[in-house]
Amino acid sequence: MSALPEDTPDPTAPASAKGLTPRQARLLRITAASLLLVALAVVLVLRLASRTSVLVVGVYGLAMVLCGVVIELSRNGRTRLGSWLLGVGLVAALAADWLLLP
Repeated sequence: MSALPEDTPDPTAPASAKGLTPRQARLLRITAASLLLVALAVVLVLRLASRTSVLVVGVYGLAMVLCGVVIELSRNGRTRLGSWLLGVGLVAALAADWLLLP
């Protein structure tokens, strides 16, 4: 039998086993968290331009720190935990923005 290259899917694998490789999943989570980090930085600047508040910096600063934690978790192979944290953190930041910030 010949060995398949790492990126080539195994044609004998069951249909449920096909999907993202662990490396692709890590890169996807890192990219998503990085894009969210940049978007949060832009929103933070826009919110500070309209109203200067320590609460604004706190909410968006914590969300940006969470993105950094997710990137680091993904680099270390903890992609599922990183995905959950990214989703829960984003919902919490949006809820805090809606409930706490005028």
